[in-house]
Amino acid sequence: MAVDLSPTPDVAELVERTTAFVRDVVIPPEERHGGVARTEDVRTELQRAAKDAGVFAPHVSHEYGGHGLDMRGRAAVFEAAGYSLFGPLALNIAAPDEGNMHLLEAIATDQQKERYLRPLATGEVRSCFAMTEPAPGAGSDPNALTTVAEREEGGWRINGHKWFITGADGAAYAICMARTSGTDAGKAGATMFLVDADNPGMRLVRHIDTLDESLYGGHLEVLFEDCRVPDDAVLGEVDEGFRYAQVRLGPARMTHCMRWLGIARRSQDIAVARAADREAFGSRLGELGMVQQMIADNEIDIAASRGLITQACWELDQGRSAAQSTAVAKTFCAEAIWRVVDRSLQICGSLGVSGDVLLSRFLREVRPFRIYDGPSETHRWSIARRVLRRHDTEVRR
Repeated sequence: MAVDLSPTPDVAELVERTTAFVRDVVIPPEERHGGVARTEDVRTELQRAAKDAGVFAPHVSHEYGGHGLDMRGRAAVFEAAGYSLFGPLALNIAAPDEGNMHLLEAIATDQQKERYLRPLATGEVRSCFAMTEPAPGAGSDPNALTTVAEREEGGWRINGHKWFITGADGAAYAICMARTSGTDAGKAGATMFLVDADNPGMRLVRHIDTLDESLYGGHLEVLFEDCRVPDDAVLGEVDEGFRYAQVRLGPARMTHCMRWLGIARRSQDIAVARAADREAFGSRLGELGMVQQMIADNEIDIAASRGLITQACWELDQGRSAAQSTAVAKTFCAEAIWRVVDRSLQICGSLGVSGDVLLSRFLREVRPFRIYDGPSETHRWSIARRVLRRHDTEVRR
């Protein structure tokens, strides 16, 4: 029996409308701004246009104004949106807001959803997720968490040093991860807290200068100094923060892959158009064997990435942890997407290096993806451990 991986009719129609919207409405300002949106006017105008086009918030439930797509449905739509660096921002599916919406829908109280999720889902506000810390704090290993929250009368007091907090500049609130019990990494409990940006105990220190620039609101260093929050600021249950992080991180890794796969396709399209038109050495570039190999390898990497994303999303939609499949997909996609953009730039030669097309910007943007959401090396370590554990279990049977 043939396996049909095509999207459902409603998803296919949304993909078609998203594709047209990105092509006609989103790419022109993206090219004018060099792929970097620096003002609220750009964000609000794009999101208003996305609402008018009926493509806004495909991932959020109908209750909060979205289309309520499952992970497999999101894969096709997010890829279409990701064809432009401004596409995710326009559809309100950019990191970190998209992952925070997913988390809030899953574990927030009704009151928290009204106060924090609804305005985020409609694009009225932005948010950030404050977990990463400077060394020796939490990075690839979240158990190294050094930020501490202590109980006090009526609530909690948070102290800690965060950095690389994406979108913190202009965010209305942060979801802050802090240690709330234990000191041993293997036994410690952590809790997520909702911290309003106007809390005097939360301070933005600086923008971190980074290779990438397209993630709206930058990457910031943030201090929590005697930051007092009430009991109702606890997101989920006390000491369950690490478990909740997995609720967010698995799907968020996949949505990163979906969005960047759109940029890989855009890069391939730019390269193919160049190879079809540019003449050198008596023929079109596309007739040269080495260029054909790069085009073919790009197609292979794009197709393989899409297949791995589909598999992981299917597992997530089935309610499985999908830890292995999301790790495999994230590792492969991060490296494959880089290869596609790099080959595409190589095919375009000096044009690719120039600012006349956005390939050099795409290259800078996709390189950090091999580090964000877990470096490839960390995922490979986890993948291998699971394989070895499975072998040991089978041997003992």
